[in-house]
Amino acid sequence: MWCYRGGQISAEPRINDRIRVPEVRLVGPSGEQVGIVPLAKALELAQEYDLDLVEVAANARPPVCKLMDYGKFKYESAMKAREARKNQAHTVIKEMKLRPKIDPHDYDTKKGHVVRFLKQGDKVKITIMFRGREQSRPELGYRLLQRLAEDVQDLGFVESNPKQDGRNMIMVLGPHKKKTEAMAEARQAQEARKASAKANPGRSQNPADADAPEGVEADADAETPAEEHADA
Repeated sequence: MWCYRGGQISAEPRINDRIRVPEVRLVGPSGEQVGIVPLAKALELAQEYDLDLVEVAANARPPVCKLMDYGKFKYESAMKAREARKNQAHTVIKEMKLRPKIDPHDYDTKKGHVVRFLKQGDKVKITIMFRGREQSRPELGYRLLQRLAEDVQDLGFVESNPKQDGRNMIMVLGPHKKKTEAMAEARQAQEARKASAKANPGRSQNPADADAPEGVEADADAETPAEEHADA
């Protein structure tokens, strides 16, 4: 009876003397097909080229092996995996809370945050908070959510229609732009700002300063936090 006694199974391919087959299908350093050769001949060629003999297809008959610099191959593979993780897009749901009787200035401010989130490729959960007698007027919240959806329809769409959840009414907006696209555009904009800063070292790198009137500095702290929990 076969019994597994534990221990970690290595995911690393067999290389050089760890390969235990009589013959292999050999692939050269540049990807050329050498053909089926005895293992001893393949190891001799690896030593001649100062490379490693790496088993790349163990289940083939005979197994496929390639001549390569295995250390360099592992390093490049690790760098590619790291870059892939760096560019991986994570779905983020932002939240914006409003009151049904929000004043125009606060509405414009919070709509600006929703626009920014959608441009970044994030979803936005819009919550209308009802208090006291407002709970008997759900149509106020519904109309406000409809208005907001129409105002940002160029950037996002209604992913989850307005629905009552206790004393709140909730709607979810999804971005038209994918997260990966937004990240790529953000990187390009950052690189463009860096290039502009190098070309014009005397000018401010803050993009908000470019829109400020002459002699007036843009307030970097004017923007409110991403998630609004204060009552409108």
